[in-house]
Amino acid sequence: MKEALKNIFRPKLLDTFREGYSRQKLTADVMSGIIVGIVALPLAIAFGIASGVTPEKGLITAVIAGFIISLLGGSRTQIGGPTGAFIVIVYGIVQQFGTSGLVVATIMAGVMLVAMGLLKFGAIIRFIPYPVVVGFTSGIALTIFATQINDLLGLGIADVPADFIDKWAVYGRNIVNFNPWAFGIGAATIAIIVLMPRLSKKVPGSLVAIVLMTLVVWLLKRFTDLGAGIETIGDRFALGAMSISAEAPKVDFNMIRTLLPAAFTIAMLGAIESLLSATVADGATGDRHNSNTELIAQGVANVVTPFFGGIPATGAIARTMTNINNGGRSPVAGLVHAVVLLLIMLFLGGLTRHIPMSCLAGVLVVVAYNMSEWRQFRSLARGERAGAAVLGATFLLTVIFDLTIAIEIGLLLAAVLFLKRISDVSTVSRFGREVAGAEFVEGSVDTDKLVLPDGVEVYEIEGPFFFGVAGKFDEVMKNIGEKPRVRIVRMRKVPFVDSTGAHNLAGLVRRSQKDGITVLLSGVNDGVRETLRRTGIEELVGAENVLPHIDAAVARAGELLNA
Repeated sequence: MKEALKNIFRPKLLDTFREGYSRQKLTADVMSGIIVGIVALPLAIAFGIASGVTPEKGLITAVIAGFIISLLGGSRTQIGGPTGAFIVIVYGIVQQFGTSGLVVATIMAGVMLVAMGLLKFGAIIRFIPYPVVVGFTSGIALTIFATQINDLLGLGIADVPADFIDKWAVYGRNIVNFNPWAFGIGAATIAIIVLMPRLSKKVPGSLVAIVLMTLVVWLLKRFTDLGAGIETIGDRFALGAMSISAEAPKVDFNMIRTLLPAAFTIAMLGAIESLLSATVADGATGDRHNSNTELIAQGVANVVTPFFGGIPATGAIARTMTNINNGGRSPVAGLVHAVVLLLIMLFLGGLTRHIPMSCLAGVLVVVAYNMSEWRQFRSLARGERAGAAVLGATFLLTVIFDLTIAIEIGLLLAAVLFLKRISDVSTVSRFGREVAGAEFVEGSVDTDKLVLPDGVEVYEIEGPFFFGVAGKFDEVMKNIGEKPRVRIVRMRKVPFVDSTGAHNLAGLVRRSQKDGITVLLSGVNDGVRETLRRTGIEELVGAENVLPHIDAAVARAGELLNA
């Protein structure tokens, strides 16, 4: 048991120190951690506010969750914290259930993530269809953009509706309150972030934009009347000295039951984004992450952080790549990043009250653009129809309805289309005169064609024999002319049989035996034969009538005919 758990949960931090950790590596990690901590500062504040909570909750999440994810995670370079993917779902939970509901939902999601890791679901998460991922990611990006219009244009709307369509209707009615100075601050922020990489890729554009725009607005407010209409964090939130303190949430069964779908969505988003981020990091560093360990670390972070007032967290691709690009190569960089944020929060947190809301809106507009994946969206939309349908459905459901519904229906639609595709390529054929012989069988008289004796017919199943193909089998069976004495079911190209396929096969055997027809099974692989054994079909047919290939089956049929 202990050895099995060790294989599932093995933090990369342990491997870092066991492999030898030099002073040179420490210096590189510390420098990278400081830079990433500075980059994460404005994002943590912006994500906290956009999620419908206070800015310090975003910082608390970046500190505590970021530290835990680096301490226990399965990736050397992953940086954890609040991300844009959670904004929509968190905002909806806060609006409907308040912060207490968010705390409960986040803890539940954390427990789910830990369970996913312990059950080795890390590899399974990677099989979520790409159109589903792009669909809800693009939908989240558009929704984030929509939530920032109020602050970006300085409309001053006190209560913005959560619904996407209602939100734009309210914006339209309040467009007369447009504040050109607030918009100028937001537009300048976007321009600085976009242009900064041309000047220096080491210095984060979002930080430069926030420092400059905060200074501009402070000067406008202090020396002119022009800054009076530009809202800052301090104007909207009563910020005191920032601190971290633990508080147990109030939980009841009804709340747990109600929040279960939202918690599942948080867990799925956290799992998908963290493993995508870790995979991207592997491609940049040549390392290989442990997906199950990463899920457990993400789960622990989301269980612990809410007790201190935090919001959901996951691996952040942008911060992770910033870490890699600045020389971070071990979890130590992530730990340093969390400590840097903690020091800023404790000693410089008061300065955040001067940050303009339109500036944060500009930061989030850039985040939304980077999340939109519009090039991939366009490519998938122009691709094959099934993928485009899944993409469109997931995108529209995310934007217009709810992210939880979007993920559930997107995955369901993708699964249905996949099963239809498998069903389309799976065939059931009937042969009454001759059939292709077995390949690579020593002693075969004619490997191209086998002439079937009178009274023998062959049914060949190609592809998985599951509930989607069972109907085809029944259709072929209805078109039977004169009844044979021996019926061979050739299964050389059947990789697996599900319960519906086994049920149909058992029904065929019973009906055939009732009509005096002997059923032979040919070319059954080991996995399928185990299924036949467990479902009682092998016993029903008789072990002597389960043959390794068609040549043996035809020979057995000849024996039965001559008996």
